[in-house]
Amino acid sequence: MASEKRLEVVTCTAPVNIAVIKYWGKRDEELILPINSSLSVTLHQDQLKTTTTAAISRDFTEDRIWLNGREEDVGQPRLQACLREIRRLARKRGSDGHEDPLPLSLSYKVHVASVNNFPTAAGLASSAAGYACLAYALARVYGVESDLSEVARRGSGSACRSLYGGFVEWQMGERADGKDSIARQLAPESHWPELRVLILVVSTEKKPTGSTAGMQTSVETSALLRFRAEALVPARMAEMTRCVRERDFQAFGQLTMKDSNQFHATCMDTFPPISYLNDTSQRIIHLVHCFNAHHGQTKVAYTFDAGANAVIFTLDDTVAEFVAAVRHSFPPELNGDKFLKGLPVEPVPLSDELKAALGTDPTPGGIKYIIATQVGPGPQVLDDPGAHLLGPDGLPKAAA
Repeated sequence: MASEKRLEVVTCTAPVNIAVIKYWGKRDEELILPINSSLSVTLHQDQLKTTTTAAISRDFTEDRIWLNGREEDVGQPRLQACLREIRRLARKRGSDGHEDPLPLSLSYKVHVASVNNFPTAAGLASSAAGYACLAYALARVYGVESDLSEVARRGSGSACRSLYGGFVEWQMGERADGKDSIARQLAPESHWPELRVLILVVSTEKKPTGSTAGMQTSVETSALLRFRAEALVPARMAEMTRCVRERDFQAFGQLTMKDSNQFHATCMDTFPPISYLNDTSQRIIHLVHCFNAHHGQTKVAYTFDAGANAVIFTLDDTVAEFVAAVRHSFPPELNGDKFLKGLPVEPVPLSDELKAALGTDPTPGGIKYIIATQVGPGPQVLDDPGAHLLGPDGLPKAAA
């Protein structure tokens, strides 16, 4: 038992967030400061989350990290930036008179293990959840209580938005040191209980152009990107904030789609052009517009991050019919029973009129599966020692 006591260990979970006003492009690569503000919706951790265990011990000889069961290079610059920032904040807290001597634990090395319950690097915001969880777990284990926006942001820009539940704004800030580039919650997850989110998983493959490289090229070559950031985004941020506050789904849905389209237009305006959407993504866009036209109003809205997977926003009373429309247009090939994951959705028949309105020939297997979820809370600490991903020796537990 003595060895266990020498181990300080914390396990946390953190959510994925999906931007409805997109962040694309940095004004400072090292500090990860964006060229425009952004606004996101935090998804529920029952369906999508990162779990991270951080442990410190005087027995550890070096910092180590394991992702999804594999040991990774702890020297990655972004990982190091997070670690340095947390240790700096911990030292600052110690010297601010909170505790008399600086705690010994500041000199201890850390072991970190992290797992995602969804595909990594496939455009489902895995880095946002991952770095938010890392920042949150490290802060807990080192006793840091300050705003973690900067720590998470240094790992992945959009990670600062995953530090809060509900609806979150990342303010671009103006200072060169980035101290005012922080995330803040606009409204909690309970604010819009009818809002639902469907993730249509088109591809679980790693995306061909990573976000970091893509953004850099866009900043260097796209005139449209600069125009978007300076002339359009400020008004869009204000309008999207209003849509959320007033729960105006019509306007929320339309602006979400327009902003997604514009983000992908800036990717096409990049030289050489970047295309994150594939044929199935384009068919989903067509399906959404046909569905809305049939109903004579915006009942569903799509947004795509840097990847082919679609995120659909809708209200709870539309979920069943839209899922039926997706099944009709993209019949599951083999996994009919596992096609829908997450929140339960009652199957409903599609009207002949809607089938006719959807028009296009079905594309079997175009969508691998759907994750049905809703708006959710920010990071959580897990109190159950059984949830730790690291054993008493500070090494990953063997998979059960």
